[in-house]
Amino acid sequence: MKEKKIEITYKSVAMDELPDEDRELIERAKGMTFRSYAPYSRFHVGAAVRMDDGSIVGGSNQENAAYPSGICAERNAAWQASALYPGMRMKKIAIAARNVGQGGADAAFQGSPISPCGACRQALLEYEHLYGDIEVILYGADSIYIFPSISSLLPFSFTEF
Repeated sequence: MKEKKIEITYKSVAMDELPDEDRELIERAKGMTFRSYAPYSRFHVGAAVRMDDGSIVGGSNQENAAYPSGICAERNAAWQASALYPGMRMKKIAIAARNVGQGGADAAFQGSPISPCGACRQALLEYEHLYGDIEVILYGADSIYIFPSISSLLPFSFTEF
């Protein structure tokens, strides 16, 4: 038996350390949390994708009483980006979340960044496989994490399709 180790490299940064275009992407993702429909979980997630031409496409989670008919913010943004800009590379995705819970509509953003679920990682990975690495920016009010690619979040991914 061999024991192996997986290491993931990422950056932990403050908002003021980011270039303007990354701050803009984060602000769009944060803004998308206010467009989410999450009456059941009260967990409002926003995502924003920067396309190769600089355009930004946003998405938010949309829940439904006929669970699991809803959609996560990350897939919402990616699928809209693919529909609006067919064949164009997605350069970056930023993700932010607010857990409204008992806090009401003005609840604060999560202190720690949240990461995409497995389904979103796989869906995003397929675009990365087609067009090249997609940088991932995970926003938290207390810290921001930057990963070089979707594949860095999904080391044993399914890519033979």
